[in-house]
Amino acid sequence: MIRTVLFDIDGVLLSEERCFDASALAVWELLYSPRYLGLSPEVFTPTIGETEMRRIRSTVFCHDDVLNLLKSQGLNSNWDMVFLTFSYQLAHVLSQLEDKQLADALQILEHLIDDQSLRDLAKLIPGNVQLDFAAFLRALPSLEIKKDEIESFWSSLWQTLIGTNDIIDTKPFRSLWELGREVFQEWYVGEAFIEQSIGRKARQKGKKGFLHEEIPLAPVEDLNKLFQWLVDRGFRIGIGTGRPAVETFEPLSAIGLLQWVPSHAIVTADDVLRAEKLVPEAGALGKPHPYTYLQSYFGKEKAPRDVLEVALPMDVGEQILIIGDSVADFYAARQMGARFAAVLTGLNGQEAKTEFEQLGADFILDRVIDVLPLLSN
Repeated sequence: MIRTVLFDIDGVLLSEERCFDASALAVWELLYSPRYLGLSPEVFTPTIGETEMRRIRSTVFCHDDVLNLLKSQGLNSNWDMVFLTFSYQLAHVLSQLEDKQLADALQILEHLIDDQSLRDLAKLIPGNVQLDFAAFLRALPSLEIKKDEIESFWSSLWQTLIGTNDIIDTKPFRSLWELGREVFQEWYVGEAFIEQSIGRKARQKGKKGFLHEEIPLAPVEDLNKLFQWLVDRGFRIGIGTGRPAVETFEPLSAIGLLQWVPSHAIVTADDVLRAEKLVPEAGALGKPHPYTYLQSYFGKEKAPRDVLEVALPMDVGEQILIIGDSVADFYAARQMGARFAAVLTGLNGQEAKTEFEQLGADFILDRVIDVLPLLSN
């Protein structure tokens, strides 16, 4: 009998659309803003209208085909999507340089890739270099990138596109990943919340953010009725999300769901990053690793190291239902021995049904509120 219900947020409670918009805008800014690589002919501005945003996202993610392929491989983090998409274009640009330019560029990028090193790199790049977003799309099926193999992807880029093994140190990988994370956060939370989110003021002023443009995936009244029904009947509720804390608590508070979920059972990307620092030997802990949901199940009072030492699959796994929209959520549930309900309100919508049927999801729901009849029996 199910006694605990753990929810993902994106694609389950709230739409992912604005997250994907912010991811595309982050890649676009890193490529075209004079604060970073500054490639022409695009003109960068922090104030983007809806029509222009649709154009940028369609270009960067090839009409969302890149997003679909990344998610089908179990990658559920927008930060990883920004890093992977930008890294490929950066390597593609470097592959077009003459030998002397390439040697100078690699020297700039050898130990640290930040906004200053990208500006220094821009001075070496001629105006006729070409980006190729479709090339990344063509390469994705053969890359088979996994969450804990992103660093290997980084190394293989230099070998495949540039023909060098010079940049294999983890320091530039980590610094570029962190830069992409911060640029994404600026777009998503906006200038008003960025210091609360990442501990510093915005590099680029003028971004309003998307926190107040969240789109619930069911009527707010129905979502609250579902959560209240679960609480009234003694179910434990938790949330395990790839969102950082501010992007979790602000919108969930706005639609009233925080009143039903204990704060110690809400695990965000910030908690995952802290756990990775506390237990570095564990490697990457974001989904599809089950850590996010395990920590939500046990509560944040339990130390991350102790959570990671729990034997899997769990003896009580059949009493836990994880509700998610992605392959990453499914894999996390299976490692825990938990049951899994796939919700068809994610990126692929109803088209995801066949994939989840093939994977063997325990339940497939059109909307998250459709779980209530399953738990009523």
